[in-house]
Amino acid sequence: MLCFVYVLNFLDRQLLSILAKPIQDDLKVTDGQLGLISGLYFALFYCFISIPVAWLADRTNRVRVLSIACALWSAATVACGMASTYPQLVLARMTVGVGEAGGVPPSYAIISDYFGPGRRGTALGLYNFGPPLGQALGVAFGAAIAAAYNWRSAFQLLGAVGVVTALAVYLLVREPRRGGLDVVGPVASVPAGPVTPSAKAGFWETVRMFFTRPALLLVALATGATQFVTYALLNFTTLFLMREKGMALGQVAIYYALLIGIGVSAGMYVSGRLIDRFAARARHSYALVPAVALCAAVPFFVGFIWAPSWPLALLFLAGPTFFNYFYLSPAVALVQEEVRPDQRVLSGALLLLVMNLIGLGFGPTYLGAVSDLFHATHPHHSLQLAFYTLVPFYGLAVLLFLALARVLRKEGARTGDR
Repeated sequence: MLCFVYVLNFLDRQLLSILAKPIQDDLKVTDGQLGLISGLYFALFYCFISIPVAWLADRTNRVRVLSIACALWSAATVACGMASTYPQLVLARMTVGVGEAGGVPPSYAIISDYFGPGRRGTALGLYNFGPPLGQALGVAFGAAIAAAYNWRSAFQLLGAVGVVTALAVYLLVREPRRGGLDVVGPVASVPAGPVTPSAKAGFWETVRMFFTRPALLLVALATGATQFVTYALLNFTTLFLMREKGMALGQVAIYYALLIGIGVSAGMYVSGRLIDRFAARARHSYALVPAVALCAAVPFFVGFIWAPSWPLALLFLAGPTFFNYFYLSPAVALVQEEVRPDQRVLSGALLLLVMNLIGLGFGPTYLGAVSDLFHATHPHHSLQLAFYTLVPFYGLAVLLFLALARVLRKEGARTGDR
């Protein structure tokens, strides 16, 4: 059920990028305006509202918070389909961001109280099927509904599904006991002091803890740099394939949907399994696994941009679609393992704050602005040139993950781990 809510979270979030071409034709918006509405405008509300919502969820019923959030973002998605001007669409998208702020952090903590240490990487990997499935279903259903009717119908129908799902979450998901599966007592990777399920961490105590611990800060920055690439790519790939590679909306609904669903899901699951296998023996695996995967993704990404036809472009895109998402399950599992049970929701929200503000906030915004800049001299290939400028950000993400690996290796040496 939590995974399905995550599917809807990403499905509703990605509808804008999937339907970018018909929205551009209808509302007459530029690439830069699309980048702002799918990036910075959305992220400002999504990131900062998530912090007070997470603090509330750490102190109240997390399932109830999740169900209310799901109802809000789904209703706002319906409102997106009713927008007749760009400012109205901006307002509706900001409201989607407010609702989605209460979706992921409570789910991370609920899952961490359903599955104990040693099983969380795989469990969170399965939960993290939500983004690829949401992207794939969003492409498939969003494009198919828009092709059969119009882009407004896609927002309205899929938003209505979320409202019904919110009620199902409230009725069917049980709130687990906080810290019920954790070892009670001091833990080497957690700040000194007993871990008691009934503890209530202070807001600023948790914030200070998160931003003063090198491992937590580095994992947030590394995932942010990774998401700068992944969100920029995600929000403009459909437009790129249709406008510069000659792909039709019906073809997007089938072939691109299958690629996203299979490729990203496989990346999420494989990375979760690798972490459960290697992290117990070598904690720096939380960083090395994503670093190696991102290095492997780069040549495929360049091939995708260069490809002269959409079938060849999709073939190359399979590489980044698989490797780009090796970062998420290790990052979430590391944060959930590193903090006390009463700090998990807020710590998960702080992770999302940093990585989504950097990635979701500035990735699409940057790419849209660069595309507009190139449009004056290269009107038919502006997005292609803009995509090439993302390659250095892969290198930045790899360097940050390697720095994280060094910190984790030192911490492991101090506690006697290999």
